[in-house]
Amino acid sequence: MSKKKKTMAIEAPILPIELPVLERTELQSHAFFEMGIIQDCVWDGQQARKVIFDKIIFKNVTFTETALNEVELTDVIFDKCDLSNADFSDAIIHRTVFKNCKMIGINLTGATLRNMVWKDNLADYANFRMSDMKQVSLQDSSMDKSDFSFAKLQKLELFQCQIDQAQFSNTKLAGLDLSTCEFNGIAVAPEDLKDCIISREQAYVFVALFGLILKE
Repeated sequence: MSKKKKTMAIEAPILPIELPVLERTELQSHAFFEMGIIQDCVWDGQQARKVIFDKIIFKNVTFTETALNEVELTDVIFDKCDLSNADFSDAIIHRTVFKNCKMIGINLTGATLRNMVWKDNLADYANFRMSDMKQVSLQDSSMDKSDFSFAKLQKLELFQCQIDQAQFSNTKLAGLDLSTCEFNGIAVAPEDLKDCIISREQAYVFVALFGLILKE
């Protein structure tokens, strides 16, 4: 049975009711895109730095193997996009939604994430190493073998996500609620688990993880 979702106050993208459709152009460093819809196109294998997207909706756009280092996303929606192995390292992402996307191996190393929501995504092997996450909600997504090592987590919500074999090394999990997530094991140090919230069933995972013997 689905568990009731606790709501987190996250600022939604601020977008006009109507936006024009923009023509696809080649990505170039320091390019600026604003106020429009980009849809049904392919941006794969490209490289650019410090591209800015402001008030943009992406629909069915492919970014596979594309490197957009230090990209800035503000008031952006990705809907049914393919971002597999996209490199968004050192990105600044604010009021942005990723929904129904394929994001296997997306790289968000060192990213600053604020008021970000992703929902119903296939995001196994997602990389959040050394990212700074605040007011972020990750919902109903597959995130097996994702990496949160050395990340700074403030008001992160993980709701009904698959996070089997996720990596949380050197990341404090105080206040993080994992009770609705599915996993058979995760990588985390005992001292970093202090004040992390888990379900009764998940307690058995940590008993095995730390080599304890549970006596009935």
